[in-house]
Amino acid sequence: MEISDIKIRKTMHEGRLRAVVSITIDNAIAIHDIKLVQGDERMFVAMPSRREDSGIFRDIIHPISANVREKIEEQILDAYREYVQ
Repeated sequence: MEISDIKIRKTMHEGRLRAVVSITIDNAIAIHDIKLVQGDERMFVAMPSRREDSGIFRDIIHPISANVREKIEEQILDAYREYVQ
């Protein structure tokens, strides 16, 4: 799996939400509405989610392994840092 494109769609400077991002995987699949969130200790990626009737948010799409999650997060964070410089 290769992330072939990362687009920083929107950036924010107040609150914890820092950016909304879209990625393209293998020039074949686009994932929109990935959120870049400033946590207490570090910035992290939150996958697109929806709220169920019970009020609980569930990811619509997410990496299956921790290794893939780390790879996606690292590339998105690098793109964001480059974008804001």
